[in-house]
Amino acid sequence: MSGLEAPTIALVGAGAMGGALVRGWLQAVRKGGGLTLTVVEPNFDPELERELEAAGAVLNPVARGAVDVLVLAVKPQTFPSVIEAARALVGEQTLVMSVMAGVTLDKLCREFNAQRVVRCVPNTPARIGRGITAYVMTQACTPEDRELTEQLLEPLGSVEPIAAERLMDVVTAVSGSGPAYVFLLAEVLAAAAEQEGLDREAAIRLANRTVAGAGALMLETGDSASTLRKQVTSPGGTTEAALDVLGAGNGLGPLLRRAVAAAAQRSRDLGKA
Repeated sequence: MSGLEAPTIALVGAGAMGGALVRGWLQAVRKGGGLTLTVVEPNFDPELERELEAAGAVLNPVARGAVDVLVLAVKPQTFPSVIEAARALVGEQTLVMSVMAGVTLDKLCREFNAQRVVRCVPNTPARIGRGITAYVMTQACTPEDRELTEQLLEPLGSVEPIAAERLMDVVTAVSGSGPAYVFLLAEVLAAAAEQEGLDREAAIRLANRTVAGAGALMLETGDSASTLRKQVTSPGGTTEAALDVLGAGNGLGPLLRRAVAAAAQRSRDLGKA
């Protein structure tokens, strides 16, 4: 960790996303990284609890003092119940990071009387270190804050800075909710294969592996989706026949644009609420 020489970090919430983060930080510690961990979580996964204890982390302390970085990884509906405990970890120099959906920078600044605040939107592949996390910062944040933020988010996968908070609703609709669209594609593809005569289990295996393999191919080759699509599409072939249907005026393109617009609007509405 180079943003601070040996930062003190408090994580509030060690569920799926918080657990993925803290396991990555533990790996950094094992490799010689310097940081001090405090973790607040009422229902620890026993294995994670043992790992943290072995690494010397402080778990659910009664007496709490200000830390260099506070990371909030609870569900937004849980936020009101942890605010008071989390405030005890915030001082004048604390960087506040949140991975809570829909909780705005302005609200976080008010609740913690803080100026240096980061809002992050991860997605579910982050649980296996293959996600992408977008983040936006308040103007008071420094280049060192940006560096440290990206280091702390790296265990979840790729990290993407976003220029303005208003765009986080679009990020939520695309990458935050996006894995569900891909899972639905695999479901529908399997159902179509079954309808054409494949047995259910074989159809599911073929669809799931095809979707997963196509994603891995994009990542491994670095080629664009458009390039890879063209490579598999022969003129007059089977793929072209299918893409003629998917690319029609009422096909996949307009449908996904409407879906993303609906998700982005719901994110805006939840933010206002």
